[in-house]
Amino acid sequence: MTITPECNLKVNFTDPYIVVGQTILLNPKLEGKVTNYRDLNDSKYTIATKLGATSDFAVKRYMSQAKLNLFETESEGVLEVINGNADAFVYDLPYNAIYASQNEGKIVHLDESFTYEPLGFAIRKGDPDFMNFLNNYLAQIKGDGTYDKIY
Repeated sequence: MTITPECNLKVNFTDPYIVVGQTILLNPKLEGKVTNYRDLNDSKYTIATKLGATSDFAVKRYMSQAKLNLFETESEGVLEVINGNADAFVYDLPYNAIYASQNEGKIVHLDESFTYEPLGFAIRKGDPDFMNFLNNYLAQIKGDGTYDKIY
């Protein structure tokens, strides 16, 4: 779960197990013309993303001038770019990196994250022993190389 101050009022979080951010999958016709998220902040562009995800809020914050199309699933949103109905798809780095590697030539991945989103395990309030266990587990697997293999 993305660690945010709002969520932290409801649950406690472990130390982040990964830090992701939003990246862009771009229609190949815009390669070289659009080089970062700032370039997409223009009413001539249509951006697709998943409804209610952190990407939804990131587009509204950083690319408010662009037209935004929201979808129930990631795959619906990215297909809009593949099919030429949207100029870009904004979503989490891991999803976009995998999608781009599996669809070479159909999409361009601008892989520099433009947001900072630490992900951690959400723990119910009042359970410090479980949080301690998970934090120590994370430290152990990072130290013994298991984390790097999983990553």
